Amino acid sequence: MTDARAQSTYQVRLDWGVDAFDRLAPAEIVVVVDAIGEDTALAERVSDRAAGATVFSGSLRNATATAQAVLDEQLARGGRSAINLVLAGDDGRFAVEDYLAAGAIGDALSGRGIDHTAPDVAVATEGFRPLGRALKHLLAASAAGLALSASGRRAEVIAAAQVDAETAAIRWE
Repeated sequence: MTDARAQSTYQVRLDWGVDAFDRLAPAEIVVVVDAIGEDTALAERVSDRAAGATVFSGSLRNATATAQAVLDEQLARGGRSAINLVLAGDDGRFAVEDYLAAGAIGDALSGRGIDHTAPDVAVATEGFRPLGRALKHLLAASAAGLALSASGRRAEVIAAAQVDAETAAIRWE
């Protein structure tokens, strides 16, 4: 029997940190989700471990562009592709800002007809939808937001809460 944590029966899946590859079923497309900043180290490790997969970096700022790039990649592959959302989190643990960003990407994927999602993605998506107006507050009040604000980087946190402020997806080669 397949481990249910692999989420292999779903097209869109979600897990935390680089260890997500030990838990999630392999996917043709991987999105590294990091709402505040860009975890380039995680994206590079994911690219190294995701042989044959296309890897994108996603956030609130480019959620729609990332979802469109995922759809375009699926179409280029000529069939339904599995999609793993790998959230950076706080050293691979839950981080509210990354969960909200995954929800924004999940919402944009759903709007493009990619909606066979694992319950983890569905909860992130449905959490994002009603909380959209509170994103600045939620990111600023998150552990990462508080830490960055304390180090004089509050403007970076507020900027990270701007949904679709960027129109390009980030693809890792």
